[in-house]
Amino acid sequence: MNQSIHPSAYISETAVIGENVVIGAFAVIEDNVSIGDNCKLGAHVVIRPYTKMGDRNTLHAHVVLGDLPQDTSFDESTVSYLEIGDDNTFREGFTAHRGSLENAVTRIGSNCFFMNNSHVAHDCIIGNHTIFANNVAIGGFVEIDDRVFMGGSVVAHQFCRIGSYAIVQGTTGLNKDVMPFCLIAGYPAKHYRLNTIGLKRAGIKGDRYKVINTAFRLLRKNESIEHLENTPEISYLKEWLAVKSKRGLHGFMELKGG
Repeated sequence: MNQSIHPSAYISETAVIGENVVIGAFAVIEDNVSIGDNCKLGAHVVIRPYTKMGDRNTLHAHVVLGDLPQDTSFDESTVSYLEIGDDNTFREGFTAHRGSLENAVTRIGSNCFFMNNSHVAHDCIIGNHTIFANNVAIGGFVEIDDRVFMGGSVVAHQFCRIGSYAIVQGTTGLNKDVMPFCLIAGYPAKHYRLNTIGLKRAGIKGDRYKVINTAFRLLRKNESIEHLENTPEISYLKEWLAVKSKRGLHGFMELKGG
């Protein structure tokens, strides 16, 4: 087995380490941990029990994965999990906690980028290709779909939902849900407009973009979008809106010509 493990690292006998894994100085890998192939773990990384990650993940110095939920009622004997996909980057000081209930899972997808000192709390679900800028912190049970960008120092209240392709302006505080495809900002936070640049970079252009724009304007007027053509994006939006929210939906900024 081809591995590069610094002699100062501690690795539990029950940990499963894949091929071509690099583990830096003073890293700690505890019991019941699984690390996929071609992962790179920097100095002082700590991976707590019941953490499983896929292939080609990069962990910079002082990342801590799978620690206990920050829940004063949590029983440390509870068996719960943190599951991570492939090709993620976790920068210095990132933390993610395992689930808070028996057999519960905190889940992070693939191809995500988490900048320094960002945090994913217990029982969260993070999709693919999502980016957290520096110091982003989300509470328990938050759900974030694919290709979301969270600006620096954004915070999200527990049980919030953030739809795919949303972009949240730095320092914004979220205490309600964020609609897919939108830019949200302000105090209090409001949906400003579509995430035009992000959508076009993702290849959502022409008629696909126009129908999303129509949906946004209808929703801003509190009108139905059920009659709109079911493109992949509109079908997803209808399904997302059909899920009962626990926090409610952030409002819309009034736009001229709307």
